[in-house]
Amino acid sequence: MKSNKNAPARNEKALEGINVLDFSWVVVGPLLTRHLADHGATVVRVESSRHPDTLRTSAPFKDNQPGIDRSGYVSNYAAGKYSITLDLSHQKGVGIAKRLVNWADIVIESFAPGVIDRLGLGYAELKKLKSDIIMVSTAQLRESSEYPPFRGFGMHGAALSGFYSITGWPGGETLGPYGAYTDGIAFETLLNAVLAAINYRQRTGNGQLIEQAQVESGVHVLAPALLDYFVNGRMAGLAGNSHPYAAPHNVYRCLGEDRWCVIAIFTDAEWQGFCDVLGNPAWTKDAKFVSQLQRKKNENELDRLIGEWTINHPAEEVMQLLQANGVPAGVVQTGEDLHNDPQLKHRGHYQILDHKVIGPHSYDTASFELSRTPGKPEWAAPLMGEHNEYVCQSILGMSDEEIAELVIEGILI
Repeated sequence: MKSNKNAPARNEKALEGINVLDFSWVVVGPLLTRHLADHGATVVRVESSRHPDTLRTSAPFKDNQPGIDRSGYVSNYAAGKYSITLDLSHQKGVGIAKRLVNWADIVIESFAPGVIDRLGLGYAELKKLKSDIIMVSTAQLRESSEYPPFRGFGMHGAALSGFYSITGWPGGETLGPYGAYTDGIAFETLLNAVLAAINYRQRTGNGQLIEQAQVESGVHVLAPALLDYFVNGRMAGLAGNSHPYAAPHNVYRCLGEDRWCVIAIFTDAEWQGFCDVLGNPAWTKDAKFVSQLQRKKNENELDRLIGEWTINHPAEEVMQLLQANGVPAGVVQTGEDLHNDPQLKHRGHYQILDHKVIGPHSYDTASFELSRTPGKPEWAAPLMGEHNEYVCQSILGMSDEEIAELVIEGILI
């Protein structure tokens, strides 16, 4: 086979040469652009010291001291990007943004619906500046007669997507999933859309507008429950840790302080593997547990008996014994566990970068690895406005006098 002279070098990144202008904030947009930056795109993030990203004021903070550049939350999502602070309420600020549009291949925003248009930076205006621009607009909901411009965060999206109606214990109150749950879903679907748009532009020379309703991304995850309702009229409800087609299916307390292991058994073969690990005690042969249907009927008693075994063993031991016998099981890991996890260390999942305020700390990398074009952040997250001078000089070609004037006028803020 002949070698491909056009194949990228092993250390070249997949999105090298792609320029991204990032107006997004909080999680979905910044996570998207973090992945683009990790794989070689040049990302310039537009911020405002008057209206900082919510995550810049969100814990955890370095030494538990709040500060605009001390949040580990925003630090993780901003790695490998350039930060410029612009006053977009001023026409000169919008003018600079438009000059950056001419540089960019992709523009992304996550304001409430309608805001970007009022700033004069909507898609209709941007494509006049650059006909092949790809614009990404993401929000909880798209504006309609049913829902006027909707302001919200991922917890609102999770509620509207249906997650809160199925998360909690039977007979109890709805608890909802952890945090802004749909944020971690929406950015992945959006990443696919952006890559498809890049491919389309490479083939046709045309840009396009990508509009995402994050709630709709969340709805996809609940497809089985939605289909069950549509076809069978059956409404999913609060089910705790149980699963309609598995037993046991729960989180079990193990030896040690607050140590737990998840066990999920769907087949008779997995059940037999589980029984073998326990040494096939008499109760495992009881008629109440001989089939998946019977185990499901007697699930509470089954959970109690399993808990009597797991409480005497470390969670890691439970997982390893069961996994070795073909039984799905996993330790409930803490933040400390994750940083010490041998598999994550083997994969190089965490990368230590030196942040100018926080200092050296870990950044998680992509959950996938490209063999020819690996992607990881090149530098720690920027301080707010850290790259004002670099962006203005190196990307926009401004003189020192122009930059000084913008600072004096409060445009670079």
